[in-house]
Amino acid sequence: MTAVQTGASELTGRPRAVAADPAVAAPVPAGPDGAATESRPTVRRCISGSTDDFARDVWSRQPMLTPRADPAGFADLFSADAVDELVSTRGLRTPFLRMARDGSVRATSTFTRSGGAGATITDQVADDKVLAQLAAGSTLVLQALHRTWPPLVEFGSRLAAELGHPVQINAYITPPQNQGFSPHYDTHDVFVLQIAGTKRWTIHAPVLDAPLPDQPWDRRRAAVAARAEEDPLLSAVLAPGDALYLPRGFLHSAVAQGDVSIHLTVGVHPITGVDLARELIAVAAGDPELRRSLPMGFDADQLTAAVRAAAARLADDLARVPEENVAATVQRTQDRLRADTRPQPIAPLAQLAAAAGLTGADRIRLREGLRPRLTDRGDRVVLWAVDSSLELPAVVRPALDLLLSGTPVAVADLPGLDADEQLVLARRLLREGLVVLSPADDRGPAVS
Repeated sequence: MTAVQTGASELTGRPRAVAADPAVAAPVPAGPDGAATESRPTVRRCISGSTDDFARDVWSRQPMLTPRADPAGFADLFSADAVDELVSTRGLRTPFLRMARDGSVRATSTFTRSGGAGATITDQVADDKVLAQLAAGSTLVLQALHRTWPPLVEFGSRLAAELGHPVQINAYITPPQNQGFSPHYDTHDVFVLQIAGTKRWTIHAPVLDAPLPDQPWDRRRAAVAARAEEDPLLSAVLAPGDALYLPRGFLHSAVAQGDVSIHLTVGVHPITGVDLARELIAVAAGDPELRRSLPMGFDADQLTAAVRAAAARLADDLARVPEENVAATVQRTQDRLRADTRPQPIAPLAQLAAAAGLTGADRIRLREGLRPRLTDRGDRVVLWAVDSSLELPAVVRPALDLLLSGTPVAVADLPGLDADEQLVLARRLLREGLVVLSPADDRGPAVS
């Protein structure tokens, strides 16, 4: 096992004899200086080299350190000022933040209090308590920023679309010379994006390869502790603009250096082969023989025979999965990504005003990150979004197909409809939050 590096750092432990291990590919070559011109520009901000090389050689296989992954840094995504604003003026409540010190999570009462007059809540962030905790060496964790901080809502949605897997984003703010959490592994992949300060990361090989959500590190504390005593795969100090990719399972810990460190952890919750297998196994519920009760009073020998018979029956069922079941599994998997990714925020009052004043000259486009789908139902079509559906006459199908491609279009250019029908459809889609007004220079969202 090795770690891919695209710049200088301290590599300790096993030699990088990649040719001796066919499971480990050659290092990803350096790419253009920060250019984000590929089909996956958001992923490109987090790595060096091409995204195709990353997908083939690195994704889910090995860590990758990229000094100055984005030469411009990540200040457009997050900053120290953003931390202060979220803590001081946004009224955050748990679980949107937590604090930890020396590997242990702090009690919520140490950084929250009542919401004040007229409020019944007791877990609103208290900025003075957060200040005291930071001064004492605690790490502040701002959670689910992909839902609460606008630049990261957009970044997370685009990254999820490019990766094809749901994304969450947390920020970690650690005082100098402090460690928030002890060595552990995650059950999701992460991109670490260093925002401010510096932090030393120490990476060890997995004790369990590609762990699933029900295989957390705290069930393997002894093995994790023992592995953390071994020579690391990688030890490197991340500075602003640096990025580190860690597949799930790799042990890691991090210590802030001489300044307050701020980094984003972009967690990628992968859709795995096990997820697909579970969906397919659900097909077995349609087999009446597998639904039958086991014999009365069965003993161990009978149970063993029943297990073998069920396995054979299941294998036979899976070998003959109808195409409609395959298609349904594909659809449920895509629905999971849709449900787990927040689409572009919309302003309700502005949407209503836009619908009321809409003209044929106005341009509209699909709301970014929505990923709706269309199905035909006789002389109607159904437009499915995150948790809603909209049934419309089939005559609007060409217009919907154009909008679902992500292309911004003038209302008057919606195909297959007369002027009144164009306005009726566009206003309905605006009121449903499915499309937004598009400025003249808007090229539209990335659609996957």
